[in-house]
Amino acid sequence: MAEAERIIGTPDIPDAEGTEGDEAADRAEGQVEETAPGRGKRKIMVLFAVAVLAYLLDLSSKMIVVAKLEHHEPIELIGDWLQLSAIRNAGAAFGIGEAFTIIFTCIAATVIVVIARLARKLYSLPWAIALGLLLGGALGNLTDRIFRAPGTFQGAVVDFIAPAHFAVFNLADSAIVCGGILIVILSFKGLDPDGTVHKD
Repeated sequence: MAEAERIIGTPDIPDAEGTEGDEAADRAEGQVEETAPGRGKRKIMVLFAVAVLAYLLDLSSKMIVVAKLEHHEPIELIGDWLQLSAIRNAGAAFGIGEAFTIIFTCIAATVIVVIARLARKLYSLPWAIALGLLLGGALGNLTDRIFRAPGTFQGAVVDFIAPAHFAVFNLADSAIVCGGILIVILSFKGLDPDGTVHKD
């Protein structure tokens, strides 16, 4: 009997194991495909949470400045090194290009649209934070451009953080700069918004 089994042979067990392994791999791959959209949605939620936080902080700070600080003497925080001084800025961040208010308004609106489109392919938490800062800052200054005097899409942005020997800025400007710096760092590290890492 044993000799007959040796001649006929036994079922190829490794193949069966391989088949089971392939099925397990397929299941695992399917799980990855199923969980990837979930991970993407979480990153999008982080992006918009950061954007909303940055926007609300900027909006509330400007409301307080307009109500309590505008047309008043500057408040010294650290002597002459850092003051709170309300000004209206018709230019870009840090008072650059006051003659191109409408152009800067269009640029801010374009940035918002680009970030919203990019969010669909977002799987990186650091990129979500960086884009959220950019989005919140852009929305903050765009709100001023649309609703503040002298007119729609020509409004002057409220700036109030006044370091010595530097331009006056606001929290939206700070969010935009921090988001931009983070994007530069991520780009140097080779991390893409979709979570992949590449080496040049």
